[in-house]
Amino acid sequence: MISKKSIKIIKSLHFKKYRDKHNLFLVEGEKCIDELIKSNYEIQSIYCTKKIIHKYSSYEINEISESDLAKISSQVNPNNILATVKIQYNKIKFFEGITLILDGINNPGNLGTIIRTCDWFGVKNIVCSQNSVDVFNSKVVQSSMGSIFRVNIFYTDLIKYLNNVTTPIYAASLDGLNLSDQAFSSNLHLVIGNESNGIRNEILKLVDKKICIDKKNGKAESLNVSICASIFLYKIFS
Repeated sequence: MISKKSIKIIKSLHFKKYRDKHNLFLVEGEKCIDELIKSNYEIQSIYCTKKIIHKYSSYEINEISESDLAKISSQVNPNNILATVKIQYNKIKFFEGITLILDGINNPGNLGTIIRTCDWFGVKNIVCSQNSVDVFNSKVVQSSMGSIFRVNIFYTDLIKYLNNVTTPIYAASLDGLNLSDQAFSSNLHLVIGNESNGIRNEILKLVDKKICIDKKNGKAESLNVSICASIFLYKIFS
């Protein structure tokens, strides 16, 4: 049984100001919960329906009805289990290897997919501008499919950050050099910009090279930002 007070608090976590207030975010679905349990994130509470409660019998579980789960879930079709988790922010620092820089990514599905793609390629660190979508947005968490627990995401002033970077800085830009002609080092920063407006001019002034995905015979004006990130990472690691 879940109390009305708990329902109210959990529903409020759909909004950033209440996630910040309670220092909590939501994780939903078996896949994401399984990845959460293996991570170093601190779980506050787990709510689970009778259907799958046996799977999590070794954990402290609050059984919940399907109707009550529907009240607190951010999903159209709730997936039997939900957890409230302590927010943990990473301190910004510089890294070796590939670091992805995201300038003004607004769509939570795009950010979640980018996190999942980075996890696939072994990219451990993503640095986001302060106006990018909150990584603890439920849609970001869900679309990352658990990768959020293996990739470090940071928020900072990108201009200050990039001014102190010592590795090459590349930018995904429609007026850049062809991606297929480029060779990449094992240590670099890759900047990808806002879905509508691209990378800010102030950021572009700091990059060493602008690069564009070669356009073939299609008529589309641009690519989805998460697809763009996937193509760049594939090229970098190939």
